[in-house]
Amino acid sequence: MSISPEAVDAALARVHDPEIKRPITELGMVDTIHIDGGVVRLTVLLTVAGCPLKDTIDRDVNAALRAVPGVTDVDLTLGVMSAEQRAGLQQQLRGGQAQRDIPFAQPGSLTQVFAVASGKGGVGKSSLTVNLALAMAAEGRAVGIVDADIYGHSVPAMLGVADARPTQVEDLIMPVPTASGVSVISIGMLKPRRDQVVAWRGPMLDRALVQMLADVYWGDLDVLLLDLPPGTGDVAISLGQHLPGAQVLVVTTPQEAAAEVAERAGTMASMMHQRVVGVVENMSYLTCPHCGPSHQIEIFGAGGGERVASTLASRFGYDVPLLARIPFEPSLREGGDAGKPVVEADPTNPAAVALREVATRLVGRGRGLAGRQLGLTPTGKF
Repeated sequence: MSISPEAVDAALARVHDPEIKRPITELGMVDTIHIDGGVVRLTVLLTVAGCPLKDTIDRDVNAALRAVPGVTDVDLTLGVMSAEQRAGLQQQLRGGQAQRDIPFAQPGSLTQVFAVASGKGGVGKSSLTVNLALAMAAEGRAVGIVDADIYGHSVPAMLGVADARPTQVEDLIMPVPTASGVSVISIGMLKPRRDQVVAWRGPMLDRALVQMLADVYWGDLDVLLLDLPPGTGDVAISLGQHLPGAQVLVVTTPQEAAAEVAERAGTMASMMHQRVVGVVENMSYLTCPHCGPSHQIEIFGAGGGERVASTLASRFGYDVPLLARIPFEPSLREGGDAGKPVVEADPTNPAAVALREVATRLVGRGRGLAGRQLGLTPTGKF
């Protein structure tokens, strides 16, 4: 049985680069193809030498070609793009633009951007960000995470990619893919060593945020989540300047001290003309190990989430809902430490169920007009 060249091309077109998430045929990665009887011999060019996901490309190309009728064997050679080919790929990904703008700030962007903020550290903001991202991805959304917590970047470890490094095509950076399909970039991935300390002030923090938004090739995302540093500092101000259309999710714990500073984080978002989409109260209660769900032990007090939501709604003049009260569950912490978030590792866990409900509510909202340029220009006086 003769092998159809069209069938080979069609099979390769179904193989996507795992970082860029576009067909390798479209990216110019397929260099040569020769059909010799039942054997397909081909060369696929990696974007850079030592590509961390070359084994994935090897596996996917072999699987795709061996499914073609008549193919008995695949002889695959993995080469490397030349500098000229990489420059061409970079230009293609940038749409021919010499300078890449922040795609999520463009008027036509359909990506929902959620910034996860808190007034203080230690309220579980990063854990919630990671689990919300995975819950959204499980619903079929293309999701990315920017770990914008420059000093306390913990998202990569929670996703099990703490030691991963992004691939760079010229000056364009590929986000690191994860097994769940969520793509992530973190300042921790751009440091020479994992234990290196980031000691930057305002201008450097702003440049780092812009780099993770503009110099990273995110592709076509449905949702982008940003894990912000706690408080109302430089990164929160920069985010408001660069992504005025971002929606802000405020995370607090029940106690008075956390609620008071969480209100400040929400107020900062409003000052930057961003909409607060809701409040999540984390560590709300511990289910009694003896009595079961009927007895909830409020370790950190009660009412913080309701207070933050009510105060912000009164202050802004629009509804700011309390989206969920997440129970204090050891699995939530254990999943983060092990790089296996609870929504995947233990989906029936009460915390996982509550987080999936929050994710569904957020992505079901659609994107509003706040922060978007409408493209209207006055043409005369009334």
